[in-house]
Amino acid sequence: MSKRLDLYKCNICGNLVEVVLSGVGELVCCGEPMEYLDAKSNDSEYGEKHVPVFVDTDENGIEVRVGSTLHPMTEEHYIQFIETISEDKNKICRQYLSPQTSPIMVLKDKADIKNAREYCNLHGLWESVM
Repeated sequence: MSKRLDLYKCNICGNLVEVVLSGVGELVCCGEPMEYLDAKSNDSEYGEKHVPVFVDTDENGIEVRVGSTLHPMTEEHYIQFIETISEDKNKICRQYLSPQTSPIMVLKDKADIKNAREYCNLHGLWESVM
């Protein structure tokens, strides 16, 4: 059974699907079951460049940065999106990124944020809890 906000990837064509409403059926793409993506949260293997980091700003907002050392953003290796999720999972905010942009998401209000996650085109899904 899929749950709201679960992410699944097709290992054939690369489609990435986020569940909007829970269901009992199997998610299939290109004739094969899609892979459930379990977010990683420990990045010691890659030098702390994947786990989202929360940074308070002077304007009483918050930045979500990808990595304590910012993740590289090249054509070959980059963060495709950053997403924040509220505690009740009723509110999400997503920012799509592209190579040569900065892996930072700026938010005005941090009141509803429980966790953040990001997707690296090479190393998959990562998350952290605020």
